[in-house]
Order: sequence, then C-alpha cells, then structure tokens
Amino acid sequence: MANEATVLYSVHDGVATLTLNRPEVYHALNAQMHADLMAGLARAEDDPSVRAVILTGTDQAFCSGQDLREFPTEGTVAMIGERLRDSYNPLVRKLQTLPKPILAAINGVAAGAGLSLALACDLRLAGQQARLVVAFARIGLIPDCGMLYTLPRLIGQTRAFELAALGGELDATTAMAWGMVNRVVPDDEVLAAAQALAAQLARGPATAIRLIKAGLAESQHATLDAMLDYELHAQQIAGAHPDFREGVAAFVQKRAARFQ
Repeated sequence: MANEATVLYSVHDGVATLTLNRPEVYHALNAQMHADLMAGLARAEDDPSVRAVILTGTDQAFCSGQDLREFPTEGTVAMIGERLRDSYNPLVRKLQTLPKPILAAINGVAAGAGLSLALACDLRLAGQQARLVVAFARIGLIPDCGMLYTLPRLIGQTRAFELAALGGELDATTAMAWGMVNRVVPDDEVLAAAQALAAQLARGPATAIRLIKAGLAESQHATLDAMLDYELHAQQIAGAHPDFREGVAAFVQKRAARFQ
C-alpha cells in the first residue's frame, strides 16, 4: 500500500481487512485513500486465499466522507465532477461487483460519501453508538457515490427522501429497524463480530456466494423472466462445482460441509 498508509491491509483465515487510517480527520477520503482502497480491493480480489472482505476504520470512526480541504475555492464544480467520475464511481462499482462478499464494520460515524461506501457493501454491522449521516444537503449537494441507488432500495423511497433532503442522520438501532444495517453490536465488539461473520462466509461455498451476489445485483433492474433465466444458468454453474457434491454429502452424513 501507499507510504502514507491511509489504508491498512491484513489477511487472516481467508478474510482480508481493509482499515481506513486517517484518524485525525475521521478517515475523510482524499485522493491517496481512493488509490489505496482500489489497490486493496484489487489485491483481495486477486488473492485466491481471500474469500471475504471487511471494510472498517481505526479508532472511533468509520469514514466522515470527502475531505473538503482538497477542494479549492475556485474550480470546485469541475473538480467534484472529476472526482466522482475518476475515483468515487469506480470505487463504488468495485465494491458492488467484487466477486467476494464485503462487510462494512461501522465502528463510529459514517457520513456523506463514507456512508455511501458502507451502503455499497453487501452487509453492514454497526456499533451501538454509530451514527449514519446523510450529510450532503447540509452543504447544498445531493447524495452521490451510489447513495441515490442504494439508499431507497434499503429503506424505501419516502424515508430515503426525508434523510436526503433534510441531511438527516440515524442512530444504529433505528438504522437496523429501517433495514440500513444488518446487525448492531456493542461498540467494542464491532470488528470481532464482523470478523466472525466474514469467517463464516469464508468457510461457505465461494462460487455459490459469488453467483448469489451477482444475481441479487442483477435483480435490482431485471424482469422476472430475466431472473428465472439467470437462476437456471447460475444453478447449472453451482451444480457443476465440487462444493455441491460436498454439500450434499455433508447433509447426508450429518456433518459440517468442507467447501473448497
């Protein structure tokens, strides 16, 4: 990774952990962090020993969003467009299309673009004191980095508009009740809970999980007929994999499956 170490990378038991590491600004995203995140995700994707990924932050924050100090007082409009096109949009697409499950361990505030990145992950765990802030309207902007896509699909159109238009925020318990996060755990257990869930995924059938992730993404804009065709094609791929035979054998023998 980069010399600044804006993203820490580690692998343990098939799980790669990418830890945002600019604690002095609550892990605000700058150009270097974008590059390091993309490099870390590519590294996890290319490593056959990695079967699940965790995205989290150090200390008491997940990510406070874009580091506004990068934007000059003049020429900001052009720079915003360039940053979305060249950095944020490719990063969100990578999170959504990575053929391995990604968990966001929200260990504190997740605001603006930082929340967008969490929403682009497959699963979200939050600490009890975490705050999820849709901050864009507070500075006269609209939600970006995919949030206008992910947020209404998670919590519904009406609640999404309320949060986006008012620049609102949710506590972790409300976020779980609304469907924005999967689980809420004590603050000092966020990373451990994410590691346990990621390890469970890492022990699962990687091919089937990859096809499930791709299929659910496709279903967001596909017809029923298209999804029936996808299921037919994907199930043939899964059924031809040795994991299917192992899963059936484990079921018959009443033991835990040992997937490849």
